[in-house]
Amino acid sequence: MNRVLLYLLLIVSLISCGISKSIHHVPEVNQYSLEIPNINKINDSTFSFDQNYLTKSKQQFWELYIKGNPLQLGYNNGALTQNLMQKQEEIFFSKVEGFVPSKFKQKLLRSFLKWYNRKMYQNVREDFQAELYGLSQYSSDKYDFIAPKYLRSLYLHGAHDIGHAMQDLMMVGCSSLAVWDENTEDGNLLIGRNFDFYVGDDFAKNKLIEFVEPENGIPYISVSWPGMIGVVSGMNKEGITVTINAGKSKIPLTAKTPISFVTREILQFAKNIDEAIAIAKKRKVFVSESILVGSANDKNAVIIEVSPDNFGVYKVENSSKLVCTNHFQSHAYKDDKRNQKQIVESHSEYRYEKLQELLKENPKLNPEKMASILRDKSGLKGEKIGYGNEKALNQLLAHHAVIFSPEKRLVWVSSNPYQLGEFVCYDLNEIFSDKRLENGKFAKSELNIRKDSFVDSQEFKNYEEYKKLGSQFDDDNKILSDQFIERYQSLNPDFWWVYYQAGKYYFKQKEYQKAKIEFEKALTKEITTVPDKKNVEKYLKKTLKKLK
Repeated sequence: MNRVLLYLLLIVSLISCGISKSIHHVPEVNQYSLEIPNINKINDSTFSFDQNYLTKSKQQFWELYIKGNPLQLGYNNGALTQNLMQKQEEIFFSKVEGFVPSKFKQKLLRSFLKWYNRKMYQNVREDFQAELYGLSQYSSDKYDFIAPKYLRSLYLHGAHDIGHAMQDLMMVGCSSLAVWDENTEDGNLLIGRNFDFYVGDDFAKNKLIEFVEPENGIPYISVSWPGMIGVVSGMNKEGITVTINAGKSKIPLTAKTPISFVTREILQFAKNIDEAIAIAKKRKVFVSESILVGSANDKNAVIIEVSPDNFGVYKVENSSKLVCTNHFQSHAYKDDKRNQKQIVESHSEYRYEKLQELLKENPKLNPEKMASILRDKSGLKGEKIGYGNEKALNQLLAHHAVIFSPEKRLVWVSSNPYQLGEFVCYDLNEIFSDKRLENGKFAKSELNIRKDSFVDSQEFKNYEEYKKLGSQFDDDNKILSDQFIERYQSLNPDFWWVYYQAGKYYFKQKEYQKAKIEFEKALTKEITTVPDKKNVEKYLKKTLKKLK
């Protein structure tokens, strides 16, 4: 690790002259009129400015409505969400600090990020930069040592991309599907997705539903978090939907267009699939990503598959169902070795097969049945594979789940925890009309989908306790009793990880007979990936050598 950081320092010192322009870059905003928002606080959870406002729903997520030119959009967003945005920034950077506790290494990381992101601003639309500039004026002063506010906001929009490109974290094992014609009860297009991006429970607490009415382009809804103007899940008033699923990436040499800006551009400017494809094709991305695009006007859905050096579109033939996990399916990637490895070694193919299995069991979907698919925690053929297993569609860590009915312009968004809470319904036809201004409400509550009964079960309580107890294994100096380990395992007994954790602990304590038993138990369970399984087998082999 130290060698890598020193290598990064050498790179940075050699080419630091190449980053000067980027770190001093400020977007041109003088062409936009601006009224500095004067926020009216109605109560502790409702704030307004002109026709823009922020309110908290009874399901505990925030609903934001903003309109205006790019710069005004950013200012309105920042002024209304300032406290939430600064809190989100604090959660994110404290997480990074936890990963890299050394001040020296943090300094290296900051230098590396400045170098790595040096070309990002050249690959982001000028109107998006202006919006981001407006938003960033409300960022915290606390992190100015990392980068100036505007650049920091820009970097944060590449965090999703950088995370899975640099370390191949795959903390984004998302699943999505689209069905239409004979596969839905009413024949209309229906899309569901789980966004399994996990930066901790605190990060997911302040979920933000944004309703954006730009001066130029199409109004849209986006589901994300405070401080985010890019889109990870959303639908526009024309009935175009976008959701993103990470693919297998090589480490790129420089950051270019964050994928959430590509999807934002599609939402704001595309009315059909062809227009969405044209937008995606002209942008230079720096990671591999599948973008599932649904279209009310086409009554169809496709997957746009982008990567730094390839581009493909996957459209089903003679079928009215489309399934997307974390590998590519188009002809453009048929010989791609990284993608082939992803299919063989990761949990993507397993979830793909699980979705196909559930679609056979549910030949005609409606929003409620779609929600039950997104909430499914079992393995293939209903096998118990443990709570939190990435082979499950519901990994009990999703930031959100969303269901779209594009032709009806309806969107359902899950409330916490994960995708287990009530799915709240929004009608875009009403929200982007005078009707919303008349009744002051966003949600169409009578169409909400009730919460999953699992959330009130003992199993769920056990899972939450299992997550808390698991952190005890992170402390190398902690002595854990056999009773503690048995209790930990009893909370999630079908999950391979609890036995692997125990095996590693006993191996470190030189209790090799106990370690052997735990590693052997782990191997009887459904292990998430091929590398994970090989790792357990490697530990078992080392343990057996010690016992000789």
